[in-house]
Amino acid sequence: MKTRLIFTFLFSLFSVISWAQDKKKEEVKKAHWKYEPNFMVGLDVLNTGLGFFSDRKMYQGFISSKINGNVHAIAEAGFEKNVYQKNGYDAKVNGPFVKLGAFYMLAKDAENEFNGFYAGGKVAGSFYNQEYMAIPIRGFGGSNSSESFPASSQSSFWLEGTLGGRVQLFESNFYIDVNLQPRYLVYTSKQDEISPMIVPGFGRSSSKFNMGFAWNIAYKF
Repeated sequence: MKTRLIFTFLFSLFSVISWAQDKKKEEVKKAHWKYEPNFMVGLDVLNTGLGFFSDRKMYQGFISSKINGNVHAIAEAGFEKNVYQKNGYDAKVNGPFVKLGAFYMLAKDAENEFNGFYAGGKVAGSFYNQEYMAIPIRGFGGSNSSESFPASSQSSFWLEGTLGGRVQLFESNFYIDVNLQPRYLVYTSKQDEISPMIVPGFGRSSSKFNMGFAWNIAYKF
């Protein structure tokens, strides 16, 4: 009798433990991350507007999606047309650019997780056309002259940080998204060993470091 009671007790104990483990596994499965489709699409209205008053014509937009928790993936694309006329140089460029990366919500609104401040990074590249109408050349005896080069296809790649914030416009699906974009030029092709003066999406490339700024109107689907 005593042996049977002990056996029954142990069997019941193992059954309870097994049931608890199965229950825990079910809860883990329920808590497992599942992506729910969500998208925010934006247009940089600041740089688009500035194009009406300067030689730099740049049109860019983005699409982002919350992946998990505070992490959002982002893709940007655009087109820039610009000229460089300084210190004897006369050059023009035009072409598209693409940026891919992610950002993390550092602080967000308790009632709307898309409101808040964020920071992140992207890898970016541009494949563009450039033409030099004049490049200064120092001649014999200190005389100055210039040389032109035909149009050519070039490519450049850079790393870009992002630091900004988003705020919902009233109770609508529209948002204002403003961000700073510190950039570092990693690689660029050259035409006859001449570094490009301007890279679409990056800006003037006389220095490897540059700073961008975007003021977007976005819509959340």
